Amino acid sequence: MKSLFHLAYHVTDLNEARAFYGGVLGNKEGRSTDTWVDFDFVGHQVSLHLGKPFDVTRTGKVGNHMVMMPHLGVVLPLEDWFALADRLEEAGVAFDIPPVVRFEGQPGEQRTMFFFDPSGNPIEVKGFKDFDSVFAQ
Repeated sequence: MKSLFHLAYHVTDLNEARAFYGGVLGNKEGRSTDTWVDFDFVGHQVSLHLGKPFDVTRTGKVGNHMVMMPHLGVVLPLEDWFALADRLEEAGVAFDIPPVVRFEGQPGEQRTMFFFDPSGNPIEVKGFKDFDSVFAQ
């Protein structure tokens, strides 16, 4: 079954969120009120609500990295991943984990990068040459 996901979480400032999710990440804005805004996050619905962002800790061990947990993630075709990495670098976004290859030469080889939105929410973006390898064992 293929479907869209919906994820809702807190941000501290909707204008900053709009500038980041819409401007930097290039996502289309959807419906909104004075307390939340929806984005088409690469085909999925992300709803950003005013409030205190969730607590995160560096407790996820993946390969050689300790990653922030929990985090939002998305998987992109490799060409789109490279374009987003360039856009983030041009926008001066500070990477928590800079663009890197992970599991090179193994099943599930991927590109990954981690960064934070302006409210401190961690985001991971993965890039795969072949989506059939996303769930490779």
